[in-house]
Amino acid sequence: MDINGIIEQITTFVSDYTWNILGAILTFIIGKWIARKITSLLAKLLRKQNIDETLVVFLNNFSYYALLIVVLMATVDQLGVNTSSFLAIFGAAGLAVGLALKDSLGNFASGIMLVFFRPFQIGDAVIAGGVTGKIEKISIFNTTFLTWDNQVMIVPNGQIANGVITNITANPTRRLDLVFGISYGDDIKKAKEIFSSILESEPRILEEPAPLIAVSELGDSSVNFNVRPWVKTDEYWAIKYSLIERIKLALDEAGITIPFPQRDVHLYKED
Repeated sequence: MDINGIIEQITTFVSDYTWNILGAILTFIIGKWIARKITSLLAKLLRKQNIDETLVVFLNNFSYYALLIVVLMATVDQLGVNTSSFLAIFGAAGLAVGLALKDSLGNFASGIMLVFFRPFQIGDAVIAGGVTGKIEKISIFNTTFLTWDNQVMIVPNGQIANGVITNITANPTRRLDLVFGISYGDDIKKAKEIFSSILESEPRILEEPAPLIAVSELGDSSVNFNVRPWVKTDEYWAIKYSLIERIKLALDEAGITIPFPQRDVHLYKED
């Protein structure tokens, strides 16, 4: 082959593949720019609808990377690579990775469920996954709790989604359930008056729903009362501690006894 033939082949090769490479580069740059614009527009629309920020961030990232995969496939196709075989290899690799990371993928799926169904939000006080605390962060694979004694606990989403979730602060009000027992020899009406007086003197107790004061049980050693006022959720613990102390002091002052478990031991002398 003479020099002219070689030059012609090189020229043809460069001409053909240069346009493919330039087309692939342009496809990737333009496609990536379009993907960013679309996801940015999606985030703006979601925020206008007052969608939770956690869900906005998740959908924004998910849609961006999904579009980026489409752009990469188009770029590879522009280079003349057979995308069907590429997809087959990608699928096989994905299956192998999925089997190796099945627990992580389970947490990922649970994270999607938590983000979409939103049983709790950041800042809520929650009992879930064997942990009680305030939600600090919700990510795709795990959720971060801040416990009441200021410990940070990271719980896998699968452990949360597969169990019972109690959202303590989901509602603005909450019923406070207290039980007090008095002796059988004490005056029931007088005890009810004391309970009622203390509840009426506590300004943080809600008028509606009205508090409940009722005899709930004739126990082995005491007459038990249910005292159930309604309070604001964020004042629950402060009011609970205050009422327990005030009611105990008031019962003592009135001479009403709160029984405690006791056992009588009888000794017999053998002759």
